[in-house]
Amino acid sequence: MTARDAQPYTRSARRRRRTGPGVGAGSRGGGRDLFVLVALPLVLLGAAVPASFAGGGTRRWWGRGENHRADAQAAKDAAAAAFYELDTAQRDLRISIETITAVDNSPRARKAAEDFRTLGQRIDQASHDYITAVDTHDLDRVDLEASVAARARTDLTRAKDELERVKRDLDRFGESLGPLLDQAETQLARLAPAVERARQALLAATNALDAVRGKGLRADDLASRLAALSPELTKLNQGAGRHGVQETLRRADQVLREAEAVRSEAERLPERAAEIDRRLVSLRTRAQALTTRADGVEPILSELRRRYAAACWQDLQHVPEQAARSVAEGEQKLKEAQRAREEQRWPDATALIGTARALLNTTDEAVSAAGERLRRLDEVSFDPSKEIERTRFAIRDAQRLAMAGRSTPDPRHARPLDEAVLRLERAVAGLEGRHPDYWHFLTETEGVRQSVAKVVGEIREERGAGRA
Repeated sequence: MTARDAQPYTRSARRRRRTGPGVGAGSRGGGRDLFVLVALPLVLLGAAVPASFAGGGTRRWWGRGENHRADAQAAKDAAAAAFYELDTAQRDLRISIETITAVDNSPRARKAAEDFRTLGQRIDQASHDYITAVDTHDLDRVDLEASVAARARTDLTRAKDELERVKRDLDRFGESLGPLLDQAETQLARLAPAVERARQALLAATNALDAVRGKGLRADDLASRLAALSPELTKLNQGAGRHGVQETLRRADQVLREAEAVRSEAERLPERAAEIDRRLVSLRTRAQALTTRADGVEPILSELRRRYAAACWQDLQHVPEQAARSVAEGEQKLKEAQRAREEQRWPDATALIGTARALLNTTDEAVSAAGERLRRLDEVSFDPSKEIERTRFAIRDAQRLAMAGRSTPDPRHARPLDEAVLRLERAVAGLEGRHPDYWHFLTETEGVRQSVAKVVGEIREERGAGRA
């Protein structure tokens, strides 16, 4: 029997209460009402009486039940919306995390991935609780009880609140990923252009090498370097999915640099060959000129021996032999360079030309030193006063600088300047006698000027730094 079947009883009961206790036995419907009263189950009676007298008036029981069902359904819809929003946010954020981890292997990126996994566990638990609440309560049942509907509403609201709480934490976490995500997206944006530039550089290097070979130049070393890039191109074509974004970017940059270097050298190779030819001709001419100049060193040495003390020239007496030996060795290197040029061994040819130039430079300096020695000795022997005055001027200038703005000089500056004065006096005294050592005099005055220049430099540096 339903609550609606019990309503006639409740109305009769109210009438009996209004008419008094002696009315029921003699009335028309009294026996029927008594029968209904006896036949009603006690459980239904207990449910019907509160519904009749609650609040002091008459209410429909099924109206309250539908309100509970509607509230539970609203809680279910809200939880479903929260579940959908959280699921969508998680999927979007997973894409961001995958973007970051594909590009960045830093500790910060690894921590972000770990934090996302931790949040994923919370999301799984909140989703499980939501699904359990939905599966536990069937809100479409016809005989849904109010207490069951209220419990469903409570469980679904709790599940919704947890879903929203996790969603807020997920949103905050996503906002914290901004810098990492921007950096990762920037590198991903570089990926395709970087790979394409590397491919184009390889193509340009290949074309440049073919053009050089068309002119009769082999360029075997460049061809070998270009062939070594072929495996790297294969890995570039395999993509970042196999080798990683960072490694692919690094490889693309490396291939680009090496391919551009090969292309540049291939394009310059005809000019390089012509330059090697010019340098070979120029160095051969210079070697011949040095041979002629070296032959003039012996007369210079004879003049030095005749006019000056042995200390002025004995370090030069081996110059003729050394010059002849160096020129001969330089000419041999030039022949080897010519052979390397004919065999198109360009690096070897360049290295041999450099060695030959160094030998000829050394010879040139030695030959020139003999003539310069004689010139300077003649000059100082004729009038040493110029060298003396030049050195004294340098000392006086340094002394004035040391005293500028001071009543007494700094001992660190005064001591070396005093020593410079004494050295100059000893050098001048050494010129007395029948065969003075003019070369010692020249080297000593040069040494004095160098020591004075060092003091001047220290003073200016200290004053520039504000320490003096």
